[in-house]
Amino acid sequence: MTDTAPPSLEHVHEDWQTALCVVAHPDDMEFGFAAAVARWTRQGKRVVYCMVTSGEAGIDAMEPDECRRVREAEQIESCRVVGVDTCDFLGLPDGVLEYGVELRRAIAGAVREHRPDMVITNNFRDTWGGLNLNQADHIAVGRATLDAVRDADNRWVFPEQLTGGREKWGGVREVWAAGSPNATHGVDTTDTFDAGVASLEAHRAYIDGLGWQDFDPAEFLEGGARAAGSRLGVTFGAAVEVFPMGWGG
Repeated sequence: MTDTAPPSLEHVHEDWQTALCVVAHPDDMEFGFAAAVARWTRQGKRVVYCMVTSGEAGIDAMEPDECRRVREAEQIESCRVVGVDTCDFLGLPDGVLEYGVELRRAIAGAVREHRPDMVITNNFRDTWGGLNLNQADHIAVGRATLDAVRDADNRWVFPEQLTGGREKWGGVREVWAAGSPNATHGVDTTDTFDAGVASLEAHRAYIDGLGWQDFDPAEFLEGGARAAGSRLGVTFGAAVEVFPMGWGG
C-alpha cells in the first residue's frame, strides 16, 4: 500500500483590507500563522489580534497574576514583530473556556468594534490531523468565533453592545481556521517566514516555562511551513480551512 499525497491547496484571496485574528491564548498565532500576518501587514493591510484569555494558566511555575503580565507583554512584542499594532485581551479565564453565550458575546463585541473583512481563528477540529489531540480552549474559541461573526450582524443579539455609536457588523466575508487538518487553502509565507520565527521567539518565558530548553522555533515552524508550502506550490506556506459567511454560510 502506498501513501496518498495530501491534496493541493488553493491560494487564499487577498482582496481585503482588515482582518481580525481571534484565538484563545498568547502564542496561538505564533505557532504557525504569524508569518502570514507579516505578509499582509507588509502589503498595507490592517490586522488586529484578539486574545480571548491572557494565557495566565500556561506556566506551571508562575502564579497566574504574574503569568498574565508576562504573557501579555510577550504577545505585544510578538505583534510588533509582524506589524500588528492592536492586540485586545478579553480577559476570559485561561484553560476553562466553554463554548456558549458568554464566549460568543465577547467575540461578537470584538467583531463589532473592529469591523473586519476577514476573521481568522485557530484550528478547532478535535485533532491536528494525527494523534495529537487539540486543546479544549482552541475548540471552544473556534466554534464560538463562527457563531459570533453571525451574531455580530444581528442587532437583536447582544443589543447592549450597540451603544456609543457602535453598530452591528455584517461585513465579514469568510472565517479562516489556521492549521486545520481539513485545510483547502493556503498563504505563501516564503518571504516572511523569518518574521514568523522571530514572532514565536518573543514568547521565550512561555517556551522556557514548558521546559523546552532545546526548542528551536525555526526548526519547529519549518516542518509545518514546508508541508503547507509543498501543497501550495511554494517554499513555505500556512494552511487554512475556509468558512464562507455569506447567505447560508
